Amino acid sequence: MNYLYSLMLLFGGLFAINFVFSYQGKHIDAHFWSTLKFQLWMIPVFLIANLSVGYGVKFGLKSTGNLSYVLVVAKCMEIVISIIMGYLFLKEIPNWKTWIGLAIIVAGIVLVKQK
Repeated sequence: MNYLYSLMLLFGGLFAINFVFSYQGKHIDAHFWSTLKFQLWMIPVFLIANLSVGYGVKFGLKSTGNLSYVLVVAKCMEIVISIIMGYLFLKEIPNWKTWIGLAIIVAGIVLVKQK
Protein backbone atom coordinates (compact mmCIF):
# COMPACT_ATOMS: atom_id res chain seq x y z
CA MET A 1 0.00 0.00 0.00
CA ASN A 2 2.95 2.32 0.63
CA TYR A 3 3.89 1.94 -3.06
CA LEU A 4 0.50 3.31 -4.07
CA TYR A 5 0.66 6.20 -1.59
CA SER A 6 4.16 7.04 -2.73
CA LEU A 7 3.27 7.04 -6.43
CA MET A 8 0.11 9.08 -5.92
CA LEU A 9 1.80 11.68 -3.73
CA LEU A 10 4.85 11.98 -5.96
CA PHE A 11 2.77 12.27 -9.12
CA GLY A 12 0.40 14.82 -7.59
CA GLY A 13 3.15 17.00 -6.16
CA LEU A 14 5.36 16.89 -9.25
CA PHE A 15 2.36 17.50 -11.51
CA ALA A 16 1.36 20.58 -9.49
CA ILE A 17 4.88 22.04 -9.54
CA ASN A 18 5.33 21.47 -13.27
CA PHE A 19 1.84 22.80 -13.98
CA VAL A 20 2.56 26.06 -12.16
CA PHE A 21 5.85 26.61 -13.99
CA SER A 22 4.33 25.68 -17.35
CA TYR A 23 1.43 28.05 -16.76
CA GLN A 24 3.84 30.80 -15.77
CA GLY A 25 5.96 30.26 -18.85
CA LYS A 26 2.96 30.38 -21.18
CA HIS A 27 0.60 32.93 -19.60
CA ILE A 28 2.42 35.20 -17.14
CA ASP A 29 4.22 38.28 -18.41
CA ALA A 30 8.01 38.07 -18.03
CA HIS A 31 8.26 41.37 -16.14
CA PHE A 32 9.54 41.05 -12.59
CA TRP A 33 6.46 42.35 -10.77
CA SER A 34 4.03 40.15 -12.70
CA THR A 35 6.14 37.10 -12.00
CA LEU A 36 6.58 38.00 -8.32
CA LYS A 37 2.83 38.51 -7.87
CA PHE A 38 2.10 35.16 -9.52
CA GLN A 39 4.73 33.36 -7.41
CA LEU A 40 3.35 34.88 -4.21
CA TRP A 41 -0.12 33.64 -5.14
CA MET A 42 1.34 30.17 -5.75
CA ILE A 43 3.01 29.79 -2.32
CA PRO A 44 0.13 27.65 -0.93
CA VAL A 45 0.22 25.44 -4.03
CA PHE A 46 3.98 24.97 -3.69
CA LEU A 47 3.62 24.19 0.01
CA ILE A 48 1.10 21.44 -0.67
CA ALA A 49 3.12 20.14 -3.64
CA ASN A 50 6.35 20.04 -1.62
CA LEU A 51 4.61 18.21 1.22
CA SER A 52 3.26 15.71 -1.29
CA VAL A 53 6.69 15.10 -2.81
CA GLY A 54 8.29 14.81 0.63
CA TYR A 55 5.75 12.29 1.87
CA GLY A 56 5.91 10.46 -1.46
CA VAL A 57 9.64 9.99 -1.01
CA LYS A 58 9.14 8.98 2.62
CA PHE A 59 6.52 6.32 1.75
CA GLY A 60 8.62 5.14 -1.19
CA LEU A 61 11.67 4.77 1.04
CA LYS A 62 9.59 2.89 3.60
CA SER A 63 8.30 0.46 0.96
CA THR A 64 11.52 -0.11 -1.02
CA GLY A 65 14.27 0.59 1.48
CA ASN A 66 16.31 2.23 -1.28
CA LEU A 67 16.37 6.02 -1.56
CA SER A 68 18.22 6.04 -4.88
CA TYR A 69 15.52 3.93 -6.51
CA VAL A 70 12.75 6.21 -5.21
CA LEU A 71 14.50 9.35 -6.45
CA VAL A 72 15.18 7.84 -9.89
CA VAL A 73 11.53 6.84 -10.22
CA ALA A 74 10.52 10.37 -9.18
CA LYS A 75 12.78 11.87 -11.88
CA CYS A 76 11.34 9.53 -14.49
CA MET A 77 7.87 10.50 -13.38
CA GLU A 78 8.86 14.13 -13.79
CA ILE A 79 10.04 13.48 -17.35
CA VAL A 80 6.66 11.98 -18.22
CA ILE A 81 4.90 14.93 -16.57
CA SER A 82 7.07 17.32 -18.60
CA ILE A 83 5.92 15.61 -21.78
CA ILE A 84 2.30 15.97 -20.62
CA MET A 85 2.84 19.68 -19.87
CA GLY A 86 4.42 20.20 -23.28
CA TYR A 87 1.31 18.77 -24.87
CA LEU A 88 -1.15 20.64 -22.63
CA PHE A 89 0.42 24.08 -22.94
CA LEU A 90 2.28 24.06 -26.26
CA LYS A 91 0.56 21.23 -28.14
CA GLU A 92 3.94 19.52 -28.59
CA ILE A 93 3.60 15.91 -29.65
CA PRO A 94 6.53 13.64 -28.73
CA ASN A 95 8.27 11.99 -31.67
CA TRP A 96 9.70 8.48 -31.88
CA LYS A 97 13.02 9.56 -30.33
CA THR A 98 11.23 10.66 -27.16
CA TRP A 99 9.48 7.30 -26.85
CA ILE A 100 12.75 5.41 -27.37
CA GLY A 101 14.37 7.54 -24.66
CA LEU A 102 11.54 6.79 -22.24
CA ALA A 103 11.77 3.08 -23.04
CA ILE A 104 15.50 3.13 -22.23
CA ILE A 105 14.81 4.86 -18.93
CA VAL A 106 12.10 2.34 -18.02
CA ALA A 107 14.41 -0.54 -18.96
CA GLY A 108 17.08 0.95 -16.70
CA ILE A 109 14.66 1.15 -13.78
CA VAL A 110 13.62 -2.47 -14.31
CA LEU A 111 17.27 -3.55 -14.40
CA VAL A 112 18.07 -1.64 -11.20
CA LYS A 113 15.10 -3.11 -9.35
CA GLN A 114 15.94 -6.72 -10.22
CA LYS A 115 17.92 -8.72 -7.70
